Amino acid sequence: MQGQWKVGELAKRTGLTVRTLQYYDDIGLLSPSYRTQSGHRLYVWKDIARLQQIVSLRELGFSLEEIRDCCRRAGFSPRRVIQLHIERLKKQIEIQSRLCGRLESIAERLDSAKEVSVEELIQTIEVTRMSKYYTAEQQEELKRRAEAIGPERISEVEQKAWPELIAEVRAEMEKGTDPGSERVQELAKRWTNLVREFTGGNPGIAKAASQVWQQEESIHGYETGPMRELMGYISKAIAASKKE
Repeated sequence: MQGQWKVGELAKRTGLTVRTLQYYDDIGLLSPSYRTQSGHRLYVWKDIARLQQIVSLRELGFSLEEIRDCCRRAGFSPRRVIQLHIERLKKQIEIQSRLCGRLESIAERLDSAKEVSVEELIQTIEVTRMSKYYTAEQQEELKRRAEAIGPERISEVEQKAWPELIAEVRAEMEKGTDPGSERVQELAKRWTNLVREFTGGNPGIAKAASQVWQQEESIHGYETGPMRELMGYISKAIAASKKE
């Protein structure tokens, strides 16, 4: 049949790994339409179309489980996935354009031997890092939240509340404490309350903040260390509290 792709060929053309495509098949996210008599995977147009949807949804921040749920819905619209990706890309372009303008301004002043303040350089560093995670609208909303909360409360949370809470959660994780235990549930409640306080309950901002915690080695000036495992642990605790 014309238009069939072996897993290695598809991996090479898309830049994904063979292991990734095999994993998608194993979890029922993307199973090829055909297999050879020897068991080799063969993908056709509809499989590649679904793969494009998966990649777009991943770029939008969806987990593999969330993507699988979306694809199983009767009213799931591939066209809507494309539109969401377009909207996200436009927002990213807007953010990058702002950052480009800021950097060009600094470059012009350096060329003319004009001094650039330390504060402006620090703000540029912050914008550079955060533009990877937050949309322009989310950054504006976070700015409004910060103004409403006030500098004293922000400083208190950044310098004391978060570091202490992270240390307590990490200690329980390293001891192997069940995420559903009373102790970890109490920590999960404190974690959720802090996130809600600073995100205003916006789920998009909360998801972006989670990505920051998992991928950045330092937050707000203090070292967090590798957070992926810890975020998985506290997520299990939060999920357990929701079930209860």
